[in-house]
Amino acid sequence: MCRGRGLRGGAAAAALVLLLGACSEAGSTGGRAPAPASPSEPSTAPPATPAVPVADPEHAVEPPGERDGRLWSADILVQWDQPLDDDLVKKIEKLRGVAHTERIGLGQVSLENRVLTVASVDPADYRHFTRAEVADFQEAWDRVAGGELAIDRAVARRLADADGMIRLGNEDEAPTLHVGAYTPQIPTIDMVVNTAWAEDIEMATNNGLLISTDDITPATIRKPLERLVGEDVSVQMLDVASRIGLDPDARLTAIPTGGTLGSVVGTYRYRVAGGGRIDPDPGWVAANIRTEVVPILGSVTCHKDLFPQLRAALLEVQQRGLADEINPGEYAGCYYPRFIANTTTLSNHSFGLALDLNVPGNLRGTVGEIDRDVVAIFKTWGFAWGGDWRFTDPMHFELSEVKAVG
Repeated sequence: MCRGRGLRGGAAAAALVLLLGACSEAGSTGGRAPAPASPSEPSTAPPATPAVPVADPEHAVEPPGERDGRLWSADILVQWDQPLDDDLVKKIEKLRGVAHTERIGLGQVSLENRVLTVASVDPADYRHFTRAEVADFQEAWDRVAGGELAIDRAVARRLADADGMIRLGNEDEAPTLHVGAYTPQIPTIDMVVNTAWAEDIEMATNNGLLISTDDITPATIRKPLERLVGEDVSVQMLDVASRIGLDPDARLTAIPTGGTLGSVVGTYRYRVAGGGRIDPDPGWVAANIRTEVVPILGSVTCHKDLFPQLRAALLEVQQRGLADEINPGEYAGCYYPRFIANTTTLSNHSFGLALDLNVPGNLRGTVGEIDRDVVAIFKTWGFAWGGDWRFTDPMHFELSEVKAVG
């Protein structure tokens, strides 16, 4: 059997949900998974086999078996920044109109400047909140139970490498998972793993609650629900999110997982402001965002924890006679509380942990003109460079490792 970090793709299966192969066999396709069939094509996969190969025994949970029980609508998603209280859940379940609930873990991972939501779930129970064709596609849930990742196809296309692997974080030691299934996701959730991965990803298993309602419009219980859970908790109407991307009336929460982002950002609460902008919690901004003077660029506004390493990188650029390789007039900023253009996805600019340099000659999708010695210096000081990404962004540098300066 193959292991999570060294996994290579094997035979693919296809049906209403597209699957990537789990493990390559001797004499297969040279370690790469064949392209999955299109959903519009007849399935060429054999009948369901008695067992699906376990992708990662160290991160496997009990196989879910065949689906048993009714499906539930995913109407409301509640996210805390700490584990759920049993008594509070019981009170929520007693609200008029609440038909069923499911506890899940929620966290955010930064992948190529996109802050995406990952859910850690019990595959046997969580599947009942997904679309019927997803809930009933057995192999998808077997693969999630076996340690693989379920993700929307469009998101996977952007992030997965040629072997179907996605690293959940910017650090070299961040866990790397194999994409086992392309599945449409519940609104606002980008990818799903089983609960055995939560510790490695440094995320919770019990800080989110899916709510299915019955005989009411979900929004009618927003106020009583918010009174129960408190003002710091995110309450999202998923029926609204499915139509327009996010619930504009929700106070949203991002809890970056593990590593640098988690330790620096903490819990980040914000509201949608319109026009692609967001309004972060003023308390978070006051505690974390500063405007200071740095070499070469002058006055910049960033996260306070970015400045020591940014100054060190720019000072070394200066000392090595490379200051002319950075044009202050082509600097495009650091702290921008807004979504990535034309999306409802946060970037690391929302936290003040990224900066864009020499913009005109380093546009997205190009190799970029920025001096590679400058790039190497920034990497030495704990910055990831967008020029290394699958879809390049060579103007972009973001904090990926906290380093002691001085």
